[in-house]
Amino acid sequence: MTSDTRDSRRCERRVTGARKSSQPRLSGTVLALDFGEHRVGVAVGELDIGIAHPLQTLRTASERARLGAIAKLIQEWSPSLLIVGLPYHMSGDQHDLSDRCRRFAAKLHRRFRLHVRLVDERLTSRTAAQSLSAAGVHGRDQREMLDQVAAMHILETYFSAPHESA
Repeated sequence: MTSDTRDSRRCERRVTGARKSSQPRLSGTVLALDFGEHRVGVAVGELDIGIAHPLQTLRTASERARLGAIAKLIQEWSPSLLIVGLPYHMSGDQHDLSDRCRRFAAKLHRRFRLHVRLVDERLTSRTAAQSLSAAGVHGRDQREMLDQVAAMHILETYFSAPHESA
C-alpha cells in the first residue's frame, strides 16, 4: 500500500466517520454533491423523511469560486450533513477522481465544520440520464440537469443504505 493510498484512507475515515455508533443522530437538511472537474451537481434532502430533490449545478472556473458557491448554499440551506459522491469503477476499483473527491470532502469538513459522508456513486450518472429521458428531457436540457439529478441519486443511495446514524 502506497503512502498516498494510506493518506487517502485516513482522510476517508476522518471525513466519513469510521465510528458511527459514537456519533450523535443527525436530523435536518442534507446537501449532496456530485463532484466533477468542471461542474458540481447539488441536491437537497431531509434526513427525517429521506426524500431528495435536485437543486442546481455549479459551474465555476476555480476551486475558490466553487467553495464560495457551496458556502452560499450552506448559508441558505443550513444543512446538518454533506454527502459527497465517491466514484468507483464497476469492478470496485478506484476511479481516477476518487482521491480528488476524498480531498474535496475533507476540505468541506475542515472549512464548514459539518459532518461529511462519502457515498458510492456507481451508475448515478447513467441512472440520472435514464430518469431525465423518461421524463422527456433530452439533449442540451438533459446536460444542464444531469449533474444535479446524479446528486439526487447519490443522496437517495445514502437514504436507502442502512446506517446507525446519519
